[in-house]
Amino acid sequence: MELLAPAGSSRKLGYAYRYGADAAYMGLPGFSLRANAENIDDERAESPAQIRALKGDRKLYCALNIYFHNADLGALEASLERIAEYPFDAFIVSDIGVVSLLQRRFPDLPLHLSTQANCTNPEAARMYYRMGFSRIVPGRELSLSEIAAIKDRVPELELEVFVHGAVCIAYSGRCFLSKWAADRSANQGDCAHSCRWSYRLALEEEQRPGEYLPVETGETAGGGFTTLMSSKDICMIDHLADLRSAGVDSLKIEGRIKSLYYVAVVTRAYRYALDHPADRNPFRDDLFAVSHREYSTGFYFGREAFDQPALGSYRQTHLFLGSIEAPAQPECRTEQPAARCAPLQAAHEADQAERPGARGAETARWSTPLYVDVKNTIHSDRGFELLGPHEMATSVQPGEFRLLTLEGKPVERLVNQSAGHIQIDRVRRPRLHPAPGWLLRAVQPQ
Repeated sequence: MELLAPAGSSRKLGYAYRYGADAAYMGLPGFSLRANAENIDDERAESPAQIRALKGDRKLYCALNIYFHNADLGALEASLERIAEYPFDAFIVSDIGVVSLLQRRFPDLPLHLSTQANCTNPEAARMYYRMGFSRIVPGRELSLSEIAAIKDRVPELELEVFVHGAVCIAYSGRCFLSKWAADRSANQGDCAHSCRWSYRLALEEEQRPGEYLPVETGETAGGGFTTLMSSKDICMIDHLADLRSAGVDSLKIEGRIKSLYYVAVVTRAYRYALDHPADRNPFRDDLFAVSHREYSTGFYFGREAFDQPALGSYRQTHLFLGSIEAPAQPECRTEQPAARCAPLQAAHEADQAERPGARGAETARWSTPLYVDVKNTIHSDRGFELLGPHEMATSVQPGEFRLLTLEGKPVERLVNQSAGHIQIDRVRRPRLHPAPGWLLRAVQPQ
C-alpha cells in the first residue's frame, strides 16, 4: 500500500519524503480546500525546479478540490500553463466541472476523486472510473466492508482512504456552519472550524415554555459548554492489515495545515508499521506526542467509535522546538530565516568534531555548529529531545549542548521564529550525530 503524506509547503514536502512517504499531496492557492495551508507559492521561491528536486522518484499529487464557481473556473484556466511546470503525478478533484478542462490540458495525468465528492457505492465508483478517474477517496462515512464492496465490484479502480488525522463532522466535509458563523466557506477552502468551538445549548419543549434542558458533553474552560459537534481524530495505525484486506491501495494522512513535526513523526510511524507489520512499532507512541484530539477508528468498524464527540481541545505532550536544516545558498538570504529558503538536503556529511590542535581541547569538545530553524524558544538550561528519520528520540540535558547566534556568539536561548546554531558536547555525547532533517522537541509538563 502507498503511504500518502500531507505537504502544506515545500519544506513539509521535504520532510514527508525524508520520513518515509511514498507520495505527498499539496494544494495551489485559490483552488485547494486548505486555503490556510502554505501551499505552493512562487513568491517564496518554491519553484517547479525546487519541488522537482525534493520529489525525486516519489509521487506528488495536486489538490484542486474546491467547488468551483464561475470566476474560479476562469482563474484555473488562466493558471494551467503555470501548473504544467510543476512535477505533479495526478490531480485530486471534487468538482466534476473541471474534469474536461484538466483532461484537455493534461491528457496523460491521472485524476483522483476527492472524498468531498461523496462517492459511497460501487455504481458511483464505476461511473467515476468511466469518466477518467483512476482513483477515488470514498466518503469517510463508509465502513471497511462497504469499501471492500467497491473494490470487489470495480477492481480496476484504486482506493485511497484517510488513516490518520482530523475528521469533519459534516457529511463528507460538505459543511455550511463556517460560512454561517464566520462568513468563511469550507467548500472554498476557508473553514473557520466552527464545529470545534464550545457552545452552550439548551432544549425547550413546546408545552413547557421557559424550561430549558441544558445539553452538555463535559466541562470546558469556560464552564458548562459543549463540544457536541467536534469529532474525534482518526488513528488506524493498529489496523493496517484490515485496510489491506479491504483492498485499499493508498493510506492517506490528514494535516496540510499542521506542522512539519506532525508530518514527520506521523509519517514515520506509519512507514514503520507498513514495513514491519509483525514487529513492535518503536515510533507508535509518537502519534500521542503530536497535538491531537481523542483518537478513534472513525466509521471503519461501525459508527460507535465516532458517535461520541471529542471532549475538550487538542492534547499535546511535547512542544516542537525546531528543525536542523542545511545552510541556505547565498542567493537565498533574505530577511526571513535562511532555512526557510533552502531545500532539505537528501544527504549530509557526517558531523565531525574538530581535532585538538591550535585551538585547544575546548574547541575540539564541541561538534560542528548545526543550523537550527527555531519554531519555539530553545533554552540552554532546559533539556530537549532530538529525533531523526530513523532514530528514536534521544534526551539531551543542559550542559550537553550550547546555543549560538548565526554569528557564533554563545547565548542562553534562541527565540521562536528565528535561526541560530546548536553544538553537541562530543565528550559527553560521542555517539549523537544529528544532521539536517532532525527535529527538536521538549516534553510538556502535564
